[in-house]
Amino acid sequence: MEENIIIENEQVQYTDDNIRHLSDMEHVRTRPGMYIGRLGDGSLPEDGIYVLLKEVIDNSIDEFKMNAGKRIEIDIEDNLRVTVRDYGRGIPQGKLVEAVSVLNTGGKYDSKAFKKSVGLNGVGVKAVNALSARFEVRSFREGQVRSVTFERGVMKSDKTENTQDENGTYIFFEPDNTLFKNYQFHDDIVEIMLRNYTYLNTGLTIMYNGRRILSRNGLEDLLNDNMTTEGIYPIIHLKGEDIEIAFTHTNQYGEEYHSFVNGQHTTQGGTHQSAFKEHIARTIKEFSGKNFEYTDIRNGIVAAIAVNVEEPMFESQTKIKLGSLTMSPNGVSVNKYVGDFIKTEVDNYLHKHTDVAEVMLQKVSESEKERKAMAGVTKLARERAKKANLHNRKLRDCRIHFSDVKNDRKEESSIFITEGDSASGSITKSRDVNTQAVFSLRGKPLNSFGLTKKVVYENEEFNLLQAALDIEDGLDTLRYNKVIVATDADVDGMHIRLLIITFFLQFFPELIKKGHVYVLQTPLFRVRNRRTKIKNKKVLAEADQGKGKKSDFITRYCYSEEERLNAISELGPEPEITRFKGLGEISPDEFVNFIGPDMRLEQVTLHKNDQVQKLLEYYMGKNTAERQNFIIDNLVVEEDRPEEEEEIY
Repeated sequence: MEENIIIENEQVQYTDDNIRHLSDMEHVRTRPGMYIGRLGDGSLPEDGIYVLLKEVIDNSIDEFKMNAGKRIEIDIEDNLRVTVRDYGRGIPQGKLVEAVSVLNTGGKYDSKAFKKSVGLNGVGVKAVNALSARFEVRSFREGQVRSVTFERGVMKSDKTENTQDENGTYIFFEPDNTLFKNYQFHDDIVEIMLRNYTYLNTGLTIMYNGRRILSRNGLEDLLNDNMTTEGIYPIIHLKGEDIEIAFTHTNQYGEEYHSFVNGQHTTQGGTHQSAFKEHIARTIKEFSGKNFEYTDIRNGIVAAIAVNVEEPMFESQTKIKLGSLTMSPNGVSVNKYVGDFIKTEVDNYLHKHTDVAEVMLQKVSESEKERKAMAGVTKLARERAKKANLHNRKLRDCRIHFSDVKNDRKEESSIFITEGDSASGSITKSRDVNTQAVFSLRGKPLNSFGLTKKVVYENEEFNLLQAALDIEDGLDTLRYNKVIVATDADVDGMHIRLLIITFFLQFFPELIKKGHVYVLQTPLFRVRNRRTKIKNKKVLAEADQGKGKKSDFITRYCYSEEERLNAISELGPEPEITRFKGLGEISPDEFVNFIGPDMRLEQVTLHKNDQVQKLLEYYMGKNTAERQNFIIDNLVVEEDRPEEEEEIY
């Protein structure tokens, strides 16, 4: 055995040829995750194409902050190709190529020119260049324009000519579809991003595909545009040097925060958000003169905070969580800076606006009263949750939460909420045990609409689900980045899905607002046929591109009737068609295809105009007779058709 090992090792060559040097552009293309996080197809806000867009816009925003250009024009053609034109100073033309293609090159290292910028590492637009099939930059300065084009990071042309256009920078990019497969920019995701820019930069006008986006009142506009429940008192909006806050209380449960650093939306918070939460509660408590709990003070709060930090440090390249402890190198701490501002300005405001203070403290008192009324129930519920065998029957956890595994994949973590042993069994056997957990419901959950939070502790399923997610005290301790509702694609499955979402909307709305809740899309049909029967050469060629042993069958999984018909057309004649009736009927070997890297997820969203409260009152309220009449009036009777369990065409 040892002799074989020696011989085998001798065959492994390690020479000068094994040592490679990658150019900057090659390195970005080889390791894109290091620079932009996930790739994705554009269906989710964190997908890479939006990081590319943000990196370009950030440079234009920095120009606006330097009082150079108050207008940015952004156009996205066919949801695929992007142009961004600002009217700032224009990139210095002598260094234009280096500025867009050489890492660690940029004008933001000089803190005099870009004192409080988001992008300080000289990476951003270079990553856009490297990861685009085509990239073009034009710099307009003093009557001349220099234009340089690239393809996948390789320069193709460079020319300079006279121009009468205004100074500024123009960038065009088309993400490389060999990396961002089947990508599309989604208008709603882009618009939210752009509106955030205008909230934080009053006076800036963004023209997006011909539509004007602007904000006159900053973070006050942000709250007004995003709150799904009315505030119980007018929004308190305060500004200082390098800090702006806005907040109110609502009658919803939980806490909701929007935080920003130098214009960057820090969706996972950070030191500035933590400081706000601590000091807003402390200031209100001291103003009240009562021994209120911080959780009671913050219950129902909806708030936004934006700070400008010199040379900010983020916890990842995607910049979604601030790690900086100080406002500037060797300067005052973020905690103290935020705390001093809140202590002075909020305390002054409450003393001047006693009517607002009275409403606020009444809300805090009601939260305290409800919490104390639940004290006995919550204590018992927590004890039951601890005693429950969460790591066996109810929750099959993933390894990133175990002490012997590094927790560096938190953003990839997800939990599937499913019903029944068969469905949870299929997912459990198919999942990635490192990042995917499974929580199994027992039967249909309770309809929680209109109930108080006491039911979260009294109901065994809700109590254990809350414990599994670890969201009793807010999202700071949320254990999974994605909470995925996985139910059967039938009437009962839809009902369970609705009951779970109602539970989140009622008691943990921020879980949905922060984009953590998804619905798993599973196929309705499997259409397959033997290779020998398939005449379509293109289909055969595509099937052979994969690795491994060739199957006798070529299979298409279909999520709609339209996809089923297309698959029949591709794979005919006489394909074998299976209708999946439930998740438990899909074998683990097949299920792995539906919860892997290409799984289809539909994000559950919550916006101001959704009229969620009215919808819940109608569909989940006590108006049973009204709903019954609605069903009768809108019932569509289809012709009887045979079961499609195993149809052969």
